[in-house]
Amino acid sequence: MRLFGGTSNTDLTLEICKYLNIEPGKITVKTFSDGETLVEIGENIRGQDLFVLQSTCTPVNDNLMQLLIIMDALKRASADRVTAVIPYYGYGRQDRKTKPRVPISAKLVADLITVAGANRVVSMDLHAGQIQGYFNIPVDNIFAAPILLKYIQSNFQNDLVIISPDAGGVERARAFAKRLNATLAIIDKRRDAPNIAKAMNIIGEVNGKTAIILDDMVDTAGTLTQAAKALKNRGAPAVHACCTHAVLSGPAIERIESSAIDTLLVTNTIPLNGNAKECKKITVLSIAELMGETIRRIHNSNSVSTLFV
Repeated sequence: MRLFGGTSNTDLTLEICKYLNIEPGKITVKTFSDGETLVEIGENIRGQDLFVLQSTCTPVNDNLMQLLIIMDALKRASADRVTAVIPYYGYGRQDRKTKPRVPISAKLVADLITVAGANRVVSMDLHAGQIQGYFNIPVDNIFAAPILLKYIQSNFQNDLVIISPDAGGVERARAFAKRLNATLAIIDKRRDAPNIAKAMNIIGEVNGKTAIILDDMVDTAGTLTQAAKALKNRGAPAVHACCTHAVLSGPAIERIESSAIDTLLVTNTIPLNGNAKECKKITVLSIAELMGETIRRIHNSNSVSTLFV
């Protein structure tokens, strides 16, 4: 078993290797002056079980292309099996045709990953569960829930209400509420354009309760900050938010710092960059042990689903 890391999340690669007690695979990634990616594997991998860790986060297209080229290099070096470990699956939001003449980019990316040589895919909290069906190879969609739940249970006590920021997240929020013995509320929002959302109404009781907004990702933070304001206006004394993927693009950090959100809990599926590192409201939890144990179980042909029972 060997774990090779792309350049998108090198710290996470090192953390997972430390958990697995292995050395990271030797790989060199360079960029030609015209922007093309060059990859060179620095060790013999013939007949080995290989894992490639690369989040397709910003810069999305560069990181995606790098992942594809690394897998092609491994396949051509006679690897026995290549598993693409993609903590954050970019283009996951384009998972269906929402209007005429638009692509289903999540399916296109799935085809690219398969053709590049992946025999298996591991990802975390896919934006839409049906993305697993876009592949004709096994896909393990693992969940950050155990990590987030453990932190919430340790730091937030009684009178909790779990908030789903939209109707699509109700199932996830209900599962959290059940595990935390908390109540459930839903934000009814209207999205006028991509990355622009308006929180319109709150379904459920939040007055006097500690509100925890639960989502799979935070991008421009428009939904989160508007939801937090609405919750405070409805009597919630404290509003916290937690999500798996900290995309944090555009004005996200400025919005979070000036918002009614007390804390934002995220994982390191995407590394924090720039002013996101300095934001005191953001707490980062590591997925290294969970992802490392998933990799170990796949390598040993053991059950992955029992991690989440």
